[in-house]
Amino acid sequence: MATTVTAKGQVTIPKPVRDLLGIAPGSQVDFHRAADGSVVLTRADKKRPESRFEKLRGHAGKGLDTDAIMALTRGET
Repeated sequence: MATTVTAKGQVTIPKPVRDLLGIAPGSQVDFHRAADGSVVLTRADKKRPESRFEKLRGHAGKGLDTDAIMALTRGET
């Protein structure tokens, strides 16, 4: 993924990279040089992006209690 540097030295981080790192407006990023000479972009605030499972946590709402589920499985409705 290539991007262009502006006259002010700014670049736009491609959306797939922002999504991968969980970078949103206001996020802080850090650049550091790796042993092989490449430059690595990381989140400076050390927050990990939410996994797809964490995003779903707590969204089931109120459900049936155990007794109701057992009654349904036994055909006692």
